Formats: sequence, C-alpha cells, structure tokens
Amino acid sequence: MSPAMALNEQKGKDDIPESQYQKGVKHLCEKGHLNAVPKKYILPVSERPTKSSVEDSNVVKQNLQLPIIDFSELLGPNRPQVLRSLANACQQYGFFQLVNHCISEDVVRSMIDVSGRFFDLPLEERAKYMTTDMRAPVRCGTSFSQTKDTVLCWRDFLKLLCHPLPDLLLHWPASPVDFRKVVATYAEETKHLFLVVMEAILESLGIVEANQEEDDNILKEFENGSQMMVANFYPPCPQPDLTLGMPPHSDYGFLTLLLQDEVEGLQIQHQDKWVTVQPIPNAFVVNVGDHLEIYSNGKYKSVLHRVVANEIKSRVSVASLHSLPFNCTVRPSPKLVDEANPKRYMDTDFGTFLAYVSSTEPNKKDFLESRKVLH
Repeated sequence: MSPAMALNEQKGKDDIPESQYQKGVKHLCEKGHLNAVPKKYILPVSERPTKSSVEDSNVVKQNLQLPIIDFSELLGPNRPQVLRSLANACQQYGFFQLVNHCISEDVVRSMIDVSGRFFDLPLEERAKYMTTDMRAPVRCGTSFSQTKDTVLCWRDFLKLLCHPLPDLLLHWPASPVDFRKVVATYAEETKHLFLVVMEAILESLGIVEANQEEDDNILKEFENGSQMMVANFYPPCPQPDLTLGMPPHSDYGFLTLLLQDEVEGLQIQHQDKWVTVQPIPNAFVVNVGDHLEIYSNGKYKSVLHRVVANEIKSRVSVASLHSLPFNCTVRPSPKLVDEANPKRYMDTDFGTFLAYVSSTEPNKKDFLESRKVLH
C-alpha cells in the first residue's frame, strides 16, 4: 500500500462518527475489517505497551508465576502454612492464583462460554443494555466511560449487579436462553468462594479469632455484601502495540475473582515491571482491591494491572468483584491501627467513589491515593 493510500485509509478510520464508538469496539470490527486502529483508541506513546523488554525496560519478557494457593489445603491441616503463603501473596504481589477450589469445571466452562455467546448476539440485542448510568443493574458498554475517556479501551463489557440475586435476575439479559441460569449459578458459587477466602485473609491479617462477635459481624456483612460481575470481550486488534484492552488500574472492592480463557492478556505491575500472568486452566486469578488495602491499613496492596490486546485471537474474561454492601463505610480495621501504624486512609463509601469517578477520567490508583491520610 502506498503512503498516500495508507494515509487515506487512516483518515477514513478517524472519520468514524462519535455515535459508532458508543456501540463498542466489537461493532466497529463487525462493520468492516479494520486494518488499523482508529485514532480514538491510540494511546500516547508513553502509555503504549511494547512488544519486548528490548523496547521497554519496564516490560519483562517472560511470564510471571504468581503464588499458587491450593484451596483444598486451606481447608485441611496445612491451613496455618497456607495462611502464611496467602499473607505473603497479598503483601508482595497483590495477586495469587487459586486452584482446587470448590467450583466445578463445568460451571467455570459454562460461564466463559455463555459470556462469549452474549457478545456474539446482534448489536440490537446488546444495545438494549447500553447505558452510561453507573448504578444500572445491567450495563453494557465499552471502555471505562466512553463519554469521558480521552482514549477508549479495546474491549466491550457487560456489568451485572448480583446481590440480592432474586431481585436482580429479572433485569439480566434473557438471551442467550441459558444466560440467567448459568450466570446465577456462577454468581452464587463465586460468592461462597469469596466468603471462605475472605475469612482466611482476615485470619492471615491476625483479625479473626475464634467466636469474637466483632469479627463475626464483618463476615456477616460480607454475606450481604455487594457483588458485581463483569464479562469482558477483547476482539483481535490489528495494531496491539498502539492500544490496550484495559489501561493500568486497581480494582474497587475487597477481592476480585477473575476467570479467564486460555488467551494471555492480563499483566500486573510487579517490582515496577509489567509482567504477563499465565492462565492456569480452571483456576481463579484473585487480586486485592482498594477496599482491602484500606481495611488492612496498607498492609495488603491493591496492585496496578492492565490488559494487552491480541492481534490474532479474541479473549473473554469474567471478573467477580466483591465488597461490603454499597451503603457501608470502609475504614482501616481498628486492630491494625496503633501508634506505630497510624491510620493511613480516610473512611470511604460507594457514594464517594461514584462522585470521584463521575468527575474525572479514571487513572491508575488515583481514587485510592485521594483517600490517603497525610501525616
């Protein structure tokens, strides 16, 4: 292709009406074969991913072996040893892979499958759930905020509020026909898994002791806590070095349980380097959220992570984000605050978070930084 033709083709891509971007990146791909990334998705040079560590000293070429927590060992006589591994993972990495958990391979496989089939639906079906209302029980969209973001993410998403499940189920998509049944089963099972893992994390922090009423209360609050499911679809990208599926961010909430297909894409920042997380079949990637960093008074860290695009394959992932009920206040545990460790974060709630993200473009860990107490 001559330089003039290439310039004209790129100009054509840049002339895409704003309304088309609102319909998602998958829609753009379906409208015609994209040979170039539209301008709206191109990151500034300093924020682009690079193909190798030769090009960028902040990218590690090899994959990262995250700490592996064996759920079955957590429930057995080796629990004290596993709790130490859990504490180390939350302090040093902010992430771990959870294997041998209680959720069947069939439930896991069905969740990935039905998510992919939802994104395969015609745009008209997906468009029923497209809204910019962050409080909507069902929200289909693209990027973080396609109306505010300067550069859009190379991904589409479906966000579902999951608690209380009976009240929300009827708002969920009715297509594919098995969608509600599959996702409801998955939501219930991930909620149970979260509760067991969260109890272990509290114990690893030295907070939970046998039959202490105060500690039982926070676990009871988690039982009635918020749960949001986010199914992500990342189409193949013609120029993956110019854009990102998701930019660097930390997760709101206490814990995120991430299910991913076999396609690599998740990268975390570890020791100031971007490293790729190798998917393990039937495992969950679990990460510390901003609320757990606040609650642990900074002992456990929510870590920046991002998603890189793939030139050849599409990728599907499902994140289950868990926290206290939306009307609760999150604050450092009094048991982790003393003279040697003063309170490091202000109290926060969901309203504060929504007000913050509604007023500014999300960037890295800015919200968490805004809650830090200056000593």
